[in-house]
Order: sequence, then structure tokens, then C-alpha cells
Amino acid sequence: MPRTLKPRSNERLSFANHTLIWVKSGQGQIEVDFRSYSDFENRLIFLSPGQHICFPLGDFELVIEEFPESFVKQSKDYRVLFKHLISLGYIEFSEPESVLAYLLHASPSSLLDISSGRWFWQNPFNAEREEYQLIFDLKDVIDSHFAENWSVGELVSGLDGKESSICRLVKDRLGVSVKYLAQRKLLIESQNYLAFTDQPVQEVAYDLGFRDPAYFNRFFKRETYLTPLEFRETFGSEASDSFVQSLNLLVQQYHISERSSAFYAKKMHVSLPTLSRRVQQRLGTTVGALIRAEVVASAKVLLQSLSIKETAFALDFEEANHFSTFFKKHTGITPSEYKFKKSNP
Repeated sequence: MPRTLKPRSNERLSFANHTLIWVKSGQGQIEVDFRSYSDFENRLIFLSPGQHICFPLGDFELVIEEFPESFVKQSKDYRVLFKHLISLGYIEFSEPESVLAYLLHASPSSLLDISSGRWFWQNPFNAEREEYQLIFDLKDVIDSHFAENWSVGELVSGLDGKESSICRLVKDRLGVSVKYLAQRKLLIESQNYLAFTDQPVQEVAYDLGFRDPAYFNRFFKRETYLTPLEFRETFGSEASDSFVQSLNLLVQQYHISERSSAFYAKKMHVSLPTLSRRVQQRLGTTVGALIRAEVVASAKVLLQSLSIKETAFALDFEEANHFSTFFKKHTGITPSEYKFKKSNP
């Protein structure tokens, strides 16, 4: 049965089972796999067992549904929900809360059928169903063998298709290489080890298939700009959490009038390169992305009671068409379409 939860600021959650999370209400930042996200309206989020989700800042009410492994194994289609290819896994619903509430009270297998069907219908990577099956077969191989230092040829050798064709399919549909997918998985697991265990760095390196801890250090620093020890010391520290909260409060306060990253660097009493680096290291995003996400969130609130022109001026856009272009770029729909969806659920 689904349950509700109101996480505390900076609370980090993980679940033993495959999990669906509906952000029923709230606004702010969430963090999954050490990346920050900010747009949750009408979205259902899916997490694998042990995957962590954190709420650095914001006031959220969640509805949570967990699925035993036996249900998830019933169909290969369900893996599209829980196996994240390049970013957080989710599906979108434009129905009102009553419909979402019904979905969350459906049987587990029915809910997974509905959700996976919706994912394929949304077609986030513009691929055919058979192409998705091949891509997720590859993801299964990577998840099983990421610590064995397999070459691209070894990763695709057991799949249905030539190596060149599979590599081209991944690049065309996901916009990244097979090697990137494998290294991204290795990086996430490295971060998990360092953040949530007290294993020495040398042991982490060996557990992840590195023969030489020095090579692991170089790999990790190349990907995160931090050494493994620096990451472990920074992650979850009170100073780091305070930094995130202070920056988010500044963005909430000034995002309408100030959209320059340099302004926030000055307010935080650090140089712009330092601010950019710390935001990337802690949240996996950019200062500009944080500002834009806050502008979009404010726009969605204002559009429910103001005209498009009034909203544009309230958010300090010089022209309404500039606001409309901005809104569509960052939400995928125009302000008019958003207002229509809100007034005609």
C-alpha cells in the first residue's frame, strides 16, 4: 500500500525495494545519483533498490509505493522505469490528483503495466520498441559487469547485433557512447562507496576492478574534479549542506531580478569559478540551471492567476514573447498550453 512521507531538509532516503515516488506537493531541489533536479510537477519518479534520493532544500509531501522484486521481474518492460539510462527515471501525467491517487492504489502489477506503457508512449529517446529492448539489454550487461573493466566489444558481444550497429544506435538515440554508459555506472558506484561506506579508498578501488588505486584516483578526479578523499570529506558535511541551503535561499530571493551567476558568487563571498565548481561537485548542475529552474517554478505559480503578459513582466522579462520562448525551452510547452492544461485537467 502507498504511504505518505514529508522528508526533512537534507534528508537522504533509500529503499530496499523498487520504488515509485509521487511528489504530491512541494518545490525545491532533489538529488538522485549525485545530480540535482528541480521539476517534479505531474511526475512519478522511479528508483532501484538502494538508490538514494536527497532533498537539499524544499518542503515536500511524497507518496511512496514499493514493489517486491517478484513483481518487477514479471516483465522486461518494467526495467525502463527503474534502470536510468542517462538521467533520473520518471513518467509524466497531466491528470488531476484524483487520477494519480487511483493509479497509486491500483494493484502493483497493474500500476507497473500502466506506468511502463506510459513510458513507451512518451518515448523519451525517440526510439522503436525493439531498439529500446536492445538498449536496455546493454544496460543490464553494464550493470552486471561494470567492475570487470570490459571493453565495448565485450559488453556488446552477447547482444543481438553487430558492435558497430549497437554503438551507433546508442549514440543516435541517447546521444552518448557505450563507453560513457559504462563509465557513468562506474562513477556512480564509486560515489556510493565513498559516500555511504567507510571502506578505505584503496579497498574501494580494488572492489571496483581497478588494479592500481592511483588509476582510480585519476579516474575519479577527472570525472568529479575531486580526489576520492576530498569527495568523501565534502559529501554530507555540515559546511557543504549549509552552502547548498544558503545558495538556494539566495536564488529563491533574487531569481526575478538577478540572473547572473556572478551576482550569486559575490553574495556567497567566493569567486565565480569557485562557486561554479562547488555547485557542480555538490549538486551535479550549474548555477545558471538553478536560477532558470526557480524562474520556471515561479512562472508556473503566476500563470495560474495572471495573464502571460502579466507573468512575463512580473518575472522581469522585457517582452512577453521572450518569456514564452524561455518557458517553452525549459518546459517543452508554451505558457498558453500550460494555462490550458491547468484550467482543463
